[in-house]
Amino acid sequence: MYKLYKGDLPKTELDKIRKNKSVAVDTEYMGLKLQEGNLYLVQLSCGDGKVALVQLDPKKGYKCPNLKSIFKDHKIEKIFHYARADMGVIKMNLHTDVKNVFCTKIASKIIRRNAVKHSLGVLVQEICGVKLNKESQLSNWAAKELTEKQLTYAANDVLYLHEIKEYFEQKLKETKQMKMTQACFNFLPMQIELDMSGLQEVEIFSHS
Repeated sequence: MYKLYKGDLPKTELDKIRKNKSVAVDTEYMGLKLQEGNLYLVQLSCGDGKVALVQLDPKKGYKCPNLKSIFKDHKIEKIFHYARADMGVIKMNLHTDVKNVFCTKIASKIIRRNAVKHSLGVLVQEICGVKLNKESQLSNWAAKELTEKQLTYAANDVLYLHEIKEYFEQKLKETKQMKMTQACFNFLPMQIELDMSGLQEVEIFSHS
């Protein structure tokens, strides 16, 4: 189901993603605040049931040109759940802006606006009929050798994103809300700039 690579994505995986033109992405990082979080793992899947896991070491300086090239490529759609957090930690650590994004959490909040929960686990169970095991979410991602349990957990976080994205994309088109949702995706880079400048918890558009 998954392959683990250390330091960067190999060219064979890079070429596969470029050919597919769409990749689900998630990250594992540690830190109480986005501005302080170190990035340790990046998960990628083309929606074919296979996952490439890239383990990174902050002490080695994030020299991962193939991984960075995917994020910067306008032609490759990146599917996230809660893109704000993942794009933020990528920006902070890899100093790279992520282009061409679809966020399933934003789509969920627009389509399922009366729902109480919009977590990935809820969406995977509701849309895909699968219950995810989230026990390893708060485990030690800084460990030199990650456990099989950690790697399986990480891989599961991208395995279903293509299916969820397709579901919401259809719903957004049916309800004529795709343009508004895309505008939200387009605003994400500026939201991340606000987060990085210390305005993460400030509702700048609110009346108060």
